[in-house]
Amino acid sequence: MSVSIRRIIPQDRAGWDPLWSAYCRFYRAEVDAEITDRTFARLCEGADLVGLVALDEDGRPIGFANALFHASTWSLRGYCYLEDVFVAPEQRGGRVARALIEAVYAQADARGAERVYWHTQEFNAPARSLYDTLARRTSFIVYRR
Repeated sequence: MSVSIRRIIPQDRAGWDPLWSAYCRFYRAEVDAEITDRTFARLCEGADLVGLVALDEDGRPIGFANALFHASTWSLRGYCYLEDVFVAPEQRGGRVARALIEAVYAQADARGAERVYWHTQEFNAPARSLYDTLARRTSFIVYRR
């Protein structure tokens, strides 16, 4: 299967919405429609929040990656946080997720980010097996209020 990765554009909304909904369901999250609308707009703007979309041979969205670029107190160049990555269940097991993460790496390199990092759930073993081939796991524990 041939997959292409590119920056998300407003015309992708109809194909992105079902993927976003499935992603939120996977993480048992309810995201308000207003937040979803603003998030999609920010992904398209591409200032601090950059959206990438994976397309199948027919140009249909089958996955996405959302990356947040931010300053750091420990770096002059800043960091890239891969906040969301998702591939439609029927498209998993190929190279789509890997291609999306590698495209985030390319965006981070182009913007001069010092590092790319992300979090995942401990129970997400299939994704973690891929992540272990693309990055080094750290010892940090995440706290949230």
